[in-house]
Amino acid sequence: MAALGKIRSKGVALICVIGLGLFAFIAEEAFRSCESTRNDRRQQIGEVLGKKINVQEYQKLVDEYVEIIKLQRGEQGLNDTELDRYRDYVWQTYVTNAIVNDEAERLGLTVTDEEMQDVLNKGTNPFLQQTPFFNRQTGRFDVAALKNFLSTYRSQGSLDPQSQTIYKFWTFVEKNLRQEILSQKYQTLTAATQLSNPVEAKMAIAEQNEESSIELAAFPYAAISDSTVEVTDADMKAKYEEMKPMFRQDAESRDIKYIDVKVEPSTKDIADINEQFAKYKEELAAAEDPAAVVKRSVSDVPYLGLPVLKGAYPMDVANRLDSIAVGQTSKVFEDKINKTLSVMKLIAKEQLPDSVQYRFITVGGADMAASKKSADSIITAIKGGADFEVVAKNYNQGGQKVWFTTAMYQNEPSIDIENVKIFKALNTMAAGEIREIELSQANVVMQVLERKAFKTKYTAAVIRKDITFSDDTYHEAFNKFSSFVSANRTAEDLINNAKQNGYTVLDQKNITTTAHTVANVSSTKEVLRWLFEAKVGDVSKMTQCGENDHMLIAILDKINKKGFAPLDNPQVAEQIRSMVIRDKKAAMLEEKVKDVKTIADAEKAGAKVSTVDQIKFSDSRGVYVETLMTPEVALAGAVAGTKQGEFSAKPVRGNAGVYLFKVNTKVNSQDAKAEEQPDANAEEKKDANAEETAMERQLSMQRVQTMGRFLMQELYQNANVVDNRYTFF
Repeated sequence: MAALGKIRSKGVALICVIGLGLFAFIAEEAFRSCESTRNDRRQQIGEVLGKKINVQEYQKLVDEYVEIIKLQRGEQGLNDTELDRYRDYVWQTYVTNAIVNDEAERLGLTVTDEEMQDVLNKGTNPFLQQTPFFNRQTGRFDVAALKNFLSTYRSQGSLDPQSQTIYKFWTFVEKNLRQEILSQKYQTLTAATQLSNPVEAKMAIAEQNEESSIELAAFPYAAISDSTVEVTDADMKAKYEEMKPMFRQDAESRDIKYIDVKVEPSTKDIADINEQFAKYKEELAAAEDPAAVVKRSVSDVPYLGLPVLKGAYPMDVANRLDSIAVGQTSKVFEDKINKTLSVMKLIAKEQLPDSVQYRFITVGGADMAASKKSADSIITAIKGGADFEVVAKNYNQGGQKVWFTTAMYQNEPSIDIENVKIFKALNTMAAGEIREIELSQANVVMQVLERKAFKTKYTAAVIRKDITFSDDTYHEAFNKFSSFVSANRTAEDLINNAKQNGYTVLDQKNITTTAHTVANVSSTKEVLRWLFEAKVGDVSKMTQCGENDHMLIAILDKINKKGFAPLDNPQVAEQIRSMVIRDKKAAMLEEKVKDVKTIADAEKAGAKVSTVDQIKFSDSRGVYVETLMTPEVALAGAVAGTKQGEFSAKPVRGNAGVYLFKVNTKVNSQDAKAEEQPDANAEEKKDANAEETAMERQLSMQRVQTMGRFLMQELYQNANVVDNRYTFF
């Protein structure tokens, strides 16, 4: 009881202690929860239809696709530009598939295993043509070969690396094939809502076959000065509301101002490189073997010492190959487009085969003497009538005929000396000739069988290098720009003081998170990441970018929210203003020509008159008005609705002016044919019916394509897509 009383006497303090303990526990859990949420958010690369997309999930899809691309192209590495392109493709595919799958689920559309098997059995789907199981001889997919492979793979587990690669490739194809079938089902369902009819088809055929010739009177808007047209705020607001849908933005974007400093070679740099090339020219001219000179110069064009086609050389070099003689060294010349200097020495110019068929036997031995002895014996036997392939089998080789082409070697960065020996021999040996090639570890007996496609080949030693800046020049530009940035830390100061310091402030509008660069300068992804975290008026840090030849600083000028770009946006206001001015000029011209009833009257009123032939309503380009050098779609409809010999009922508003016209002739090729052959037989009527049926299908297809484009656009807008890939890549 004493203990209980003691506890009661400390009740208030105890409650406080327990309360603090509970608060600490709850706060700790809340902190952990918040931290966990922040970590999850950091890993979210985007969102589609409310589903968060984790960066690991996305990267796995990218890796999978890139591996397939490498497999198909036979390449190991991809550059940054290619990776960006493939990341974009994977993202767009993911978003599209997510949208289609959501719609399919709502509609109850699925792809069953039986449907998949049916597609495999038919073997005609284009996806299947890219797999190792496609039989080129039958032109069909070999489903039996696939079943055998999968059965073996699954029963024996992971086999050799090639089998694992094929399995990965097949699972990729299978997944995408199933998605394609589902998408086709959805498209087929939506396409069924778009129909045409015989009446519409007949009208369309008539429109395709009717041609009109007109006399056209054009009153250009340019004849009225913009300064004479009054534009009020009410005019701007009314036009904006009318045209508002064209200013819809599906993603938030940024406008920036930036200064981009590109480092250029100084006068001294150019003088130094010219002096260097003058020495290269002397060395090339004096060298009996130019390989060492080219290697020492670190030329962009490797010297193979082999005859190659003109196309193997850079264009500016190739264009000069025929202007110098064999043994001659060219002048030093500049490529202003690629900013390079070059000098070359033409070693040889020969007519040689582009394709050579040959066969060979590699002969080893205890030492090189033994190898040579065996090779000599082989040559003697073959020259004595022995069958080449039979002899080759005695040395455990096939001796098969193979083709060698210039393309196999001419673009290689380097070729070892032993292959140079072989390639030289193949270029120069006569058809039927047998020759022994001595290599370091063996001898090769080679026979050329056929030589085809003789072309001019060149052996040239080329020294070609970029005209670039020196380290001193870069440091000078860097220090100058750094000093300017340090002295002008605010956006206002940077903008106001740029010109007097020799810099230009540029603008870039509507940068979205899908961009890969800022100001079209490579290696600016850090600036892009900063841009979508910054506030209006913030200034980025100075960034060294490009190919280590740019320095850039950016200012966040404006944030353009998702939705409709407002009228106070300068770009929107400019477009709306031009539309209002055009409408008011059109009204002024329409008032001017309201009493004009003939082409002669129009000409007196100041019109530009011309004749326009072969006008078809079905021509989506409209009527080309030569006097104003512009196509006008509105004219095509007006001409189609006016009878032959009649003057236009009212002026036609176009993009470049107001028009009046008189229809001189209207000719329907079908009617003309019917007049020439009044007794149309049943076969011709059958053809006409077939044409109408084909036109119905064409019109339906056009509607399906148009609907599909707008439907996906609408679904995309409603999917609330968030793309945060810029924060990771």
